[in-house]
Amino acid sequence: MESPQTCCEQGHQNLEAMKAGMFLRKVKSRMWKRLRHYKLQEDCKTIAYKSSWAITSYSTFSISDVEAVREGHQSEALLNVADDFPADRCFTLVFRGRRGNLDLVADSAKEAQAWIQGIRVLMENMENMDESTKLDQWISDWFLKADLNKDGRINFKEAKKLLKMMNVDMNEEHACCLFMMADKSESGTLEDQEFVEFYKMLTERTEVLDLFQDYSSDGQSLSQCDLEEFLREEQLEGEGSYEHALQLIDCYEPSDTARKNHSMSVDGFLMYLTSPEGSIFNPERQGLFQDMSQPLAHYYISSSHNTYLMEDQLKGPSSVEAYIQALKRGCRCVEVDCWNGSNGEPVVYHGHTLTSKILLKDVIATIANYAFKASEYPLIVSIENHCSIEQQEVMARYFRDILGDMLLTNTVEGVSSKLPSPEALKRKILLKGKKIGNESESPTGEVSDEDEAAEMNKDSPASESLPTDSKELSDLMFCKSIHFHSFEHSRMSAKPNEMSSFSESKARKYSKEAGSDFVLHNTRQLTRVYPSGMRTDSSNYCPVDMWNMGCQIVALNFQTAGMEMDLNDGLFTQNGCSGYILKSEILRKKERFFDPENPEEREDYHPLLFSVKVISGQQLPKVKQKDWSIVDPLVRVEMYGVPLDQVKQETKYIDNNGFNPHWNETLQFTIHTPELALVRFVVEDYDKASRNDFIGQYTLPFTCIQPGYRHVHLLSKDGTSIHPSSIYVHIKITEL
Repeated sequence: MESPQTCCEQGHQNLEAMKAGMFLRKVKSRMWKRLRHYKLQEDCKTIAYKSSWAITSYSTFSISDVEAVREGHQSEALLNVADDFPADRCFTLVFRGRRGNLDLVADSAKEAQAWIQGIRVLMENMENMDESTKLDQWISDWFLKADLNKDGRINFKEAKKLLKMMNVDMNEEHACCLFMMADKSESGTLEDQEFVEFYKMLTERTEVLDLFQDYSSDGQSLSQCDLEEFLREEQLEGEGSYEHALQLIDCYEPSDTARKNHSMSVDGFLMYLTSPEGSIFNPERQGLFQDMSQPLAHYYISSSHNTYLMEDQLKGPSSVEAYIQALKRGCRCVEVDCWNGSNGEPVVYHGHTLTSKILLKDVIATIANYAFKASEYPLIVSIENHCSIEQQEVMARYFRDILGDMLLTNTVEGVSSKLPSPEALKRKILLKGKKIGNESESPTGEVSDEDEAAEMNKDSPASESLPTDSKELSDLMFCKSIHFHSFEHSRMSAKPNEMSSFSESKARKYSKEAGSDFVLHNTRQLTRVYPSGMRTDSSNYCPVDMWNMGCQIVALNFQTAGMEMDLNDGLFTQNGCSGYILKSEILRKKERFFDPENPEEREDYHPLLFSVKVISGQQLPKVKQKDWSIVDPLVRVEMYGVPLDQVKQETKYIDNNGFNPHWNETLQFTIHTPELALVRFVVEDYDKASRNDFIGQYTLPFTCIQPGYRHVHLLSKDGTSIHPSSIYVHIKITEL
């Protein structure tokens, strides 16, 4: 074991080597391998890189964007060049969100280790930072950007330029006045710490100060009783507010003196309001809080469509990385389309298109490796099988050998009248596909819509029948894909492990024509919905319409960012990001009828009034990188749920202020079925000549909202944090 001293020295040497910079080979494919110069910036948080021929211009990425560092040949690109470069010189940076991996090769194993260990240490340092340190870091990053001549100070001209970069259009006199107040040393320039003060004066939150003073008995601080009153009156906390007030003081008050006196300063109050506890999302619903012992059909299951695709449906790449991304996002149902490959090796790709092919055995190995990293609850692998009997036998062998004990093989046939629960199936992988039925059925088994569509698109003459199924593969199927005849037929004869797949248009048609029958069907049977074949660009349909019917497996193209994936991420953020959400009781009851088209007809109809006062915004990111362009932000609150609840309202836009815009506007909604509603907050940059530009969004289930004064922490298009950007709101929910 190395002594801490040597570890520390080694760590220091790694960082110094990274700061000095070195040439690493960036690999995209066997043909594309190019030298780039990479170096760690002085802030120890940014890595700059440029191609060997570029004279000065470096591009950069932040260490906080890196999610993991993989060593060796752990990506498709590096596996492709494994013969040229030994594993100990190779490593991969995996980024958050949907950004592609960066595959690198160093000149020696020692240089590779310097980067691997160095980046891991820097990532850990960033993870361990508390909120106020993060904010100070964020501010000093800006300082480094503004300090053009790198003398550790900025003058007023540099400060003005910086304000523009930070999205602030400020009256020059006001800015100059604050600059002079912060310039304690009266040198006409600000040093690092003075700049932090300048920034804090700039961002003083008058609206938070006013609220603080409304509850402070002495105008200076909140006593434990003052804070308790605020928690009861505004945040609507009931029992235990007095004890909670003390916990908040202990947790968020920066001043030792105030903490000893059981009181909170305005700084502590702001820290609480911007913390996870002060956020709009109720922390009690963040972890696993639902009953996980009900039959599978009672849960929404986070599901991906054609999981192997990274881009479009016609010509883009297929990749095991796409499975890793989906599984890391908590996806619990992935799709594998299998076709005959050369040398007897089944391949995965979108049949009859130009999408690239990957080996089935690599896909299964990836699933085995990542299946339970984000969630322990069962993973369903939906198989579309187009292979010959011989290659199906190879498939069966791979599933058995590679998945081992994880594979659930004892199927439910005849065992029970309902499916097992997520709890009973923890850490199990369930296969879903065509299954040879009883003797009277044809050996081809039955098929789903999507299989049928794929078969119909075959270039072969119509007389050719489906390839017959191999018994070996059929025996491994836990869920059986069947053709849907009618709700009546299913009610009479469907077994619990039989599942039909519907295209989005067919699912919509049934929801309009037979809403309550569809809801009832989904109390017993699993239903899978998939995007229309016309969506060749991998766009998505709105999943909410399907969830309203109680459809469990609503498959989306995870690779495509946008409102539909925001809703999916929003629904599945609760319950420990387990990928399973217990459906509302109205969608689980077999005795009662619920029709989402007519929510007011249900017995216990209790609509709610949802009122959102949009107060202010904080540090919204720039949309256009041009120095002079500053955003004109507006906030739109979008409601999703039963058709009656689908409404949107927005504030007016604020001219030229992305830094601390104030709207002070109240938006009101009537919600007919609160338990099925989701709320999406969107911030956009108003543009009168063209479409507004997206700035950030945050989506959550209505049932996870905390009332009172709350911050909504915005996410990027990709669903990653854009800290410290937020909007500050007041939420009120009352019975109508």
